[in-house]
Formats: sequence, C-alpha cells, structure tokens
Amino acid sequence: MALAKEIMGSSLIDKSSYVSRSSKVLFNHSFRQKNQFLAKPVLMPLQHRKVNLKRAAVRGPVAAISEDLIKANSKTDTVPEKPVTFKVRAVVTVRNKHKEDLKDTIAKHWDAFADKIGRNVVLELISTEVDPKTKAPKKSKAAVLKDWSKKSNVKAERVHYTAEFLVDSNFGVPGAITVSNKHQKEFFLETITLEGFACGPVHFPCNSWVQSKKDHPANRIFFSNEPYLPTETPAGLRVLRETELRDIRGDGQGERKLSDRIYDFDVYNDLGNPDKGIEFARPKLGGENMPYPRRCRTGRCPTDTNINAESRVEKPSPIYVPRDEQFEESKQKTFSAGRLKAVLHTLIPSLKATISAENHDFNAFSDIDILYKEGLLLKVGLQDEIWRSLPLPKAVTRIQESSEGLLRYDTPKVISKDKFAWLRDDEFARQAISGVNPVNIERLKAFPPKSNLDPEIYGPQESALKEEHIIGHLNGMSVKEALEENKLFIVDYHDIYLPFLDRINALDSRKAYATRTIFFLTPLGTLKPIAIELSLPHVGPSSQSKRVVTPPVDATTNWIWQLAKAHVCSNDAGVHQLVNHWLRTHACLEPFILAAHRQLSAMHPIFKLLDPHMRYTLEINALARQSLINADGVIESCFTPGRYCMEISAAAYKNFWRFDMEGLPADLIRRGMAVPDPTQPHGLKLLIEDYPYAQDGLLIWYAIENWVRSYVNRYYPNSSLICNDKELQAWYAESVNVGHADLKLAEWWPTLASVDDLVSILTTIIWLASAQHAALNFGQYPYGGYVPNRPPLMRRLIPEENDTEYASLVADPQKYFLSALPSLLQATKFMAVVDTLSTHSPDEEYLGERQQPSIWSGDAEIIESFYEFSAEMRRIENEIDRRNLDPNFRNRCGAGVLPYELLAPSSSPGVTCRGVPNSVSI
Repeated sequence: MALAKEIMGSSLIDKSSYVSRSSKVLFNHSFRQKNQFLAKPVLMPLQHRKVNLKRAAVRGPVAAISEDLIKANSKTDTVPEKPVTFKVRAVVTVRNKHKEDLKDTIAKHWDAFADKIGRNVVLELISTEVDPKTKAPKKSKAAVLKDWSKKSNVKAERVHYTAEFLVDSNFGVPGAITVSNKHQKEFFLETITLEGFACGPVHFPCNSWVQSKKDHPANRIFFSNEPYLPTETPAGLRVLRETELRDIRGDGQGERKLSDRIYDFDVYNDLGNPDKGIEFARPKLGGENMPYPRRCRTGRCPTDTNINAESRVEKPSPIYVPRDEQFEESKQKTFSAGRLKAVLHTLIPSLKATISAENHDFNAFSDIDILYKEGLLLKVGLQDEIWRSLPLPKAVTRIQESSEGLLRYDTPKVISKDKFAWLRDDEFARQAISGVNPVNIERLKAFPPKSNLDPEIYGPQESALKEEHIIGHLNGMSVKEALEENKLFIVDYHDIYLPFLDRINALDSRKAYATRTIFFLTPLGTLKPIAIELSLPHVGPSSQSKRVVTPPVDATTNWIWQLAKAHVCSNDAGVHQLVNHWLRTHACLEPFILAAHRQLSAMHPIFKLLDPHMRYTLEINALARQSLINADGVIESCFTPGRYCMEISAAAYKNFWRFDMEGLPADLIRRGMAVPDPTQPHGLKLLIEDYPYAQDGLLIWYAIENWVRSYVNRYYPNSSLICNDKELQAWYAESVNVGHADLKLAEWWPTLASVDDLVSILTTIIWLASAQHAALNFGQYPYGGYVPNRPPLMRRLIPEENDTEYASLVADPQKYFLSALPSLLQATKFMAVVDTLSTHSPDEEYLGERQQPSIWSGDAEIIESFYEFSAEMRRIENEIDRRNLDPNFRNRCGAGVLPYELLAPSSSPGVTCRGVPNSVSI
C-alpha cells in the first residue's frame, strides 16, 4: 500500500479498491467467471473489506471507467449511450542494477538516446472480453513508456515510469498487457499498476526480464494478478494463455541462449568431460541403466569423444537456465563473494602443499584451531615477499592486502559453546536427531539387523552384531525387552555403501566401511551409541569382512572407538550430501518445477501458490552440475566415494526414493520414529519425544498443509474440478512421466483425482523446497566446518592388532587419527564450500514471506489466508525459541548444547544455522 501511494499519490489510492488488508471493494467474481462485462458502465459501491470472490453478489455489472470520468463526460450524471474514449494511467516499476560495468553503461546511454527517436518501450492493454464484431480480444491503443531517457541516470534501485492508454468505455477489465522492448538492452520489469477503471487498481506482478526485440521479436505477455482455472479463462485471454505456454515450452531443438525463457527436460549427461581424458568420463544419469530425475535442457553440442555426452561449460562462463531463473543481483553478489572466498581458501593450501610437502596433514588439533584464530596465512607460513612474488590475480592480491578476514574461517557453532563436545558419545548421538542430517535414524525393528542385498553377490545378509555386544548397555533390559519398548534405534548405511566399497577403497587416499550404528534411548530421553558395525566387501567364506566396535574400556580402545565414529560420520556426510540433500530436495524437485512452468499458466492459481517455492532452484542446480557434482568437482574431491559419488546418488534414487514417503509424517512412520495416534496434536506420537527435527518439523508441516488446504478448497470446491483441470493434470503427468520417467511405472505414485490428493502433493513439494531443505542445508558449516566432528572423507581404515599400522596408532594415536581425516587442502576446500552453501543472501524470502505480499493474487480471501499463514510462522518461531530454553529438552538445551534452530523460520543474512527460505535457493 505504501508503494502504491508513493508512485500514484494518496488521492488516487483513497478513491480506489485495493486487494489487501485495506481493501474497500472488489469487482464481481461471478461476472468474471462468465466472461461478461456489459458495455454500459454502472458504478459499484465502494464498501466491504472481505468479499468472497466466488460468491459475491453485486447488484450491477462492473464499470469500465471511474466515477469521476463518467461525471466528466455526462452533464446529467447519466451514462452515455455511445462508448467514449478515455485515458488510463499505468505506473511501471523497473528494477535497476546496483552496479553496472562499462558495457552496461554504454548500452544504457544508447538506449536513452534511442528512446528519444522512437526506439522505445511500447505497451498494449488486452481486455478479458472479446470484441463481438471481430471475435478478437479487445485491445487498447499502444502506449509508450514516458521519460525513459530523462530517468536514465536515476540511481535508485526501482525507477517508476508512466504510460497513458486510450480505451473505450466498453473496453471491460484489462486481463493482460503486452510489452515490446525496442531498446538494445534487456530490463527487469517488476510490476505494472493501472488506475482509471472502476474495479480499482489492476495489478500485474511481472518480476521478469524483458528482452530486446532484436533478440526476441515476439511481444512479452503479462497477465494481471487475477487467478483463473483453465475453464474460467475469460474469452479475451484464452488464446494468449495458450500462446504463452507454447512459447515457454520451446520446440526441444537447438542450443539455448542465455536470454531464452525455455523450459525443457534432459538427462544428466554433462557431468563428465571425456575430451579431457578417460578419468574425467562419467556415466549418464537418467535412463534404464542408471535411473535419475531429469534436469533442465541446455541443448549444447556433444563432446568430440562421446556423442552421448553433452559438452560442458566451465566457470566462469555462465551455464544456461531460463532467464528469469537466474540469480538476482544481490543473490549473485553473495554467491560470488563466497566463491572468491573459496578460491582464496583453496589457493593457499595448494601453495602450502607445494612449498612444504611435509605439512600435508594436520599434525595436531591445534593446527585446525589456527584456521579460526589466525587464518591460513600464518598456518601456511608465507612471507610477504613470497606472497607478492606469486603470479596471483590482482583481485586476490588486493583482497589479501586489504582484508585478511577472508582468509580466516569463522568458528563453527559446534565448537563455539564446547570445544570438546564433538568427542563425547552423547553429542555424537544427539546429532543423529538434531544435527545437519537428522533423517536417517530409524527404530530398530529386529535384532540383529539384516541386509537386503543379494547374498550371491555381497555375501551373507546376517550382521556381525550379537546380543553380547549390546546387552551390557541396556540398563538391565534384555534385547527383546528393549526392542518391544522402542528403546533401540539404528543408523544403517550398510546397503547403500557396500556395493561401492571395492571401487572406493581402490582410489588413492580413500578408505571406507559400510557402517551400522546402534543407539539406546536412555531414561532421560537422550541417545547413546552402544555398538558400531564396520563392513568391508565379502571376499570368501573365511574372510572377516565384518567387525564390531563397542564403547571403550581403555586408552587404546578409546582411539579405535573415535576412529569408528569418524567412519560413521563420513558415511553420514556422504549420504546426507548425495542422497538427502542433493537428490531428495534439489534433483527430485527440478522436474516438478520444469513441468509447472511448461504446463501451468502464470494465471493458474496453483502456479501462483508454487511460484515462491521454485525461486532460484534451477540456477543453483545448474551451478551444481558445473562445479559441485561434476567430474573432479567439489563433491568428488571432498567426499569419500570420489568419482562414484553420483552413482551412489543414482542407486539411492532407484532403490530407496519414493515420492509418497517424502512428506514428514509418512517419513517418520516409515522410519518407525512415530506411530499414528489421534489423541496427539498432529495425529502422531513420536517414539523419541525430544526429537527436535521432528518436533519442530511437524509444526511447520501442518501449518503448510493448512495453508495449502484453504488455498485448494478456494478454487476446487469439489474433486471433479481437479479431474477436469487440463493444465493441472498435465503438470502432474509430465512431472511423473517425463521428469521422473525412469520411475513412472512405480505403483506408489499418488493419484491426482481429489482435493485430498492435491493438498498432499502440494504440501509435500512445498515442505521439501522449504523446511526439509533448510534442515539439511544451513547447518553444513555450523556442524561440518569443524572437520573432526563429521569428516566428509576418510583416508585410513582402522588397524587390527596384527596389522603393521597398529603400532603407529598406539605410538601416536592423535597423529594417526588426524592422518585418517581429510588433508589440509581437502579440509579447507570443503570448509570453504559448505561455508558458501550455509549462507543466506540478503534477498532471501522466508516461509510466510513473498514478493509483493498484498498483490501477488487478486483474490482478497486468499491474501487474508496468506497473512494468517505468515502469523502462524511467527507463532511457530516463538514456540521453537521457547523449546530451546526448556531444560527438559536435553537434545537442544544444556551445557555446551547447541539450540535447534534449523527450522526457525526467519534469519538474518549470513551463516546463522537457522532460517527456512521458501525455496531451494542455495
């Protein structure tokens, strides 16, 4: 409202209706549905704040022009019989760049000059009605954006321009605007607001780049904020609705340009670069051999050596995503700053490894502490003259000279309250339910656990765990009693790692087990680890491929136990990153996003609901393909599975992922962490009451579900409307059959035939994009930035007494332990990357927030419901704060214990270990 007053003046606003908390009037929705607006305007009364748009009864039809205009054109205050021509004013908001390079400045000045001679920005209004004579949509005369050249030097972030349209009094209500950019340069169009119609201001939330006609000759189409189901589309907009969707799908041919706005599907065939050598070749992900979700098609030519592999675009060259999916300037600035930080952090250890090879490893824990206290320069020991003599980019040298803070890592939260907490068993166990990966723990249903792998290939399915390993840690219970009373839990990585161990352990400086960890739930409600099983590939009937490590009884077994926990954490870090984080929230959502843009019109109410939850996801996924999950990228460099990382991710997709289990309640029940209980607030009883991720997550899950249900009920009062919604059905069908083509025949896919079906599907998608991603992402540096806490990579196995390395372990256990962790180079590279991934940018939108909150929809009832959802997010945040101060919740409160804030909805910019953005945006 404040913005509207600023750009239009308070008098105009006070006389008009406004779709917000201060609404005075809304036009008759029933007339909108019938696509009928009478030629003779009759005024509506400006009253009533809340109006049910589906059922509102208005005595007369909607006026096409304002009361003042009618009075001006009629001396007797009666409506003229013949249509009159009148002016309508548009205020157009364009967002400027914060910083311009020389090329931008030249283009801007050229466009300012060209605008004076007629090469300008031209707009045209399109009515919701069809002209009865021509059978074509009614159109206004073209209008030119005023004062572009005069405002070319305005430094404000947002610049407001005006345009005046000439329309007839029988024009009806505008439903769309076309924009033609005759300048050389694209511009970002944020909003258009029309004044002069009796229905009040008409809002167009555009939020899109408008390309020059020389690059994209067709006019851009923007629809008003009025939501329409396909069958309700006004006659004047039907063809435009179909045209816009057809254009956005493209034809599936050719290489995409960075300025394109085309959404299409492809397989992951661009992660490797066989032209660089066989060691850089990677298998295609997607298809019968290696099922995987689809990604956004870029259409680049194949590599020279493999026609089935798409050629790569390497940094710093940008990789294609549709233009509107690219990071906005403040987001790009934050991400680029993080990348520069990563360059500095990885550059110096590389130099250090070259200059001083004997210091390749951390020799003591104090070496790690230096990274936070004094920075890398002192650790590396480079003198100023050596630094200045190195052939470094000027930007790097300048930053080193001006801001050594970039070379010093922030102290991770996990050691900020208790430097030695990570060594304790209770902290190791606590992180399984309130750390960065709290989604793998399960209730142990049978003891000993059993593998589901083929025994002909992978050896006996039986575990090496025996009752004697755990009986002494059960507080006097038998194993049977502990199982029956739900006291035993497991984190089981046996089946996902074992098929890859032969290949992983053949890599240089990579060593891994397939681990199982058994936890006991104490009377205090905390967990304690009581046994760790370490499995290696089965090589024969007499091979000892499984080993059980139990809590220590002396100094030597203490170090063996610490090494075993480190291997568990390494398994956990890999599954967390490759499966739970990347696969389940990034990759598996991309098909739903692509299909939404391709099949749902911008005016579809479900597109309007999903829009904030799709922001930036395609861009961050493309950047991941470019430098994170690619051959020899950060993930392969920093995680134990190395070149087999994405094959593990694909195996998890094939064998474990299923969409119907991705919602929080279904996932908790599947893992045995909760049971249905109608007496509980959310219909579930947690078997570990103090399970912070589940406790807080259920609050958010049901808040999302309630918001989605109220939204869906608004537009689909009965299920037949869902079945007959061709755009909605096409979206879901394409998401499954094309986006998840390799699993499309799975019987577990939910149907989309009822209101409950749609609510469940949408709630799951929004949950994954917001809260689930936040819980898995923004704790990466706070917990993983101290590498000994959860090493992403291990380089040594644990020696047995008869191994030659056993003497080294006994002689200097600290040195042996550190030599098993990542090297200095690997550790600092990993730390720099997770630091970037854990950072909130200044333009982040959090759950309960969205751009233009009062005008993103033209439905006042929905806007009201959204504000209620926003208020619920604030209530949830207060409840989470309360829980974190409750000493009864020992897994989030206590001496040296980190509060659980990863699901607290709001956050400031930076690495905060809290905040739930709307979308997978980093």
